[in-house]
Amino acid sequence: MNQVRKIGMISLGCNKNRVDSELALGLLKARGYELTSDPAQADVLMVNTCGFIGPAKEESIEAILDMAQYKRTGRCRLLAVTGCLAQRYEQALLSDIPEIDLLMGVNQYERLADAIDQVLSTGKRQSLCQERFDFFEHDRVLTTPRYTAYTRIGDGCDNRCTFCAIPLIRGRYRSRGEAEILAEMRALAGEGVREHILVAQDTTRYGTDWQEHTALPELMRKAAAIDGVDWLRVLYCYPDETDERLLDVIAEGDNICKYLDLPIQHINDTILRRMHRRGTSADIRRCLRLARERGLTLRTSIIVGFPGETEEQFEELLDFLTEAEFDRLGAFAYSAEEDTPAARMPDQIPEEIKQERLDRLMTLQAGISLKRNQARVGTVEKVLVTDQDESGRVLGRSQREAPETDGEILFTARNIPEVGAFVPVRITQADTYDLMGEMV
Repeated sequence: MNQVRKIGMISLGCNKNRVDSELALGLLKARGYELTSDPAQADVLMVNTCGFIGPAKEESIEAILDMAQYKRTGRCRLLAVTGCLAQRYEQALLSDIPEIDLLMGVNQYERLADAIDQVLSTGKRQSLCQERFDFFEHDRVLTTPRYTAYTRIGDGCDNRCTFCAIPLIRGRYRSRGEAEILAEMRALAGEGVREHILVAQDTTRYGTDWQEHTALPELMRKAAAIDGVDWLRVLYCYPDETDERLLDVIAEGDNICKYLDLPIQHINDTILRRMHRRGTSADIRRCLRLARERGLTLRTSIIVGFPGETEEQFEELLDFLTEAEFDRLGAFAYSAEEDTPAARMPDQIPEEIKQERLDRLMTLQAGISLKRNQARVGTVEKVLVTDQDESGRVLGRSQREAPETDGEILFTARNIPEVGAFVPVRITQADTYDLMGEMV
């Protein structure tokens, strides 16, 4: 019988990584481990890392070193490092951070409990970073609020964008089985999850393993029909596979959030080709036009300062954003990732120019976001209650705000509703990112 009873975890990076963490915690809980949020009380500490871009790598390294201190100051007997950084930099981590006892890549979680036991019993370090391409199915321990959960529908990526290391870390794209996805969602709904969010590196690739075009519309119809799924949301759609079938499903489903997350990265066709993005600026404009016709909220991601980006190409991007008026936008200065084609391209943009362009873009978007939010003043929206702030106002989100990335709705109520409830709220004020209102 395993005598080590308490495990603590730090999970970094995207919500796909969060799902991995939840699966790992579910496995360890089933093996008799107790979960603790206090690292000083943990016998085993685990850091599930992100290795996507430079700042994420730095955050992961800092977290590993912070947790390593508890081998001296706390109860920690084993430090495990898992996830994308471990998969990509196995040898460097083993060499540079001797405090790591167990290193595990992105698809080895079913071996986690046995590996921990073996390291503890033998005292020998282990590294399990071989590539695997199947899906690990297990009950999860949710790290989200009880009313929201992410469900992964695929892993890996075939897009081979020149700036992105995901295929180097997670391999080629593969769809998770439909039966497993729907079974997990039924179980989550049975546990009280009301908002279900479908995620993958590219959700619109779903089903292209076995048919020519995306099977995401069919999956969403079946998922939306599950009892207890009050909201169904999908993230990370790509323009070339976001067809009218998918847009109609999103627009017409009563419990499907009218929200389209479409990471376009740029609009200039030369830059798009250099990025190896699928589709053209015309495809992006077509997709946005069809989405707007259906009344969808639009979110995107943009990269500024990609190698070779001229001032004229950047100005073209600003003009397009003025025209498109995305409701939500995340922007990033290009980060050169080793072993990616873009890192070897000529005409790398100086950091100061990248930051100056990022600042200009975000200033422009702030005005657009304020305008889009102000257009909602006077409307009554269904809001999911998420919290209360210190002044007693209630916090929530409508279907037009995704968790963690978008703003919030702060509202007043005569009778404070419980967290996880849906309530009607009249929007009375708007600022750049958040909205204010009153419960009706």
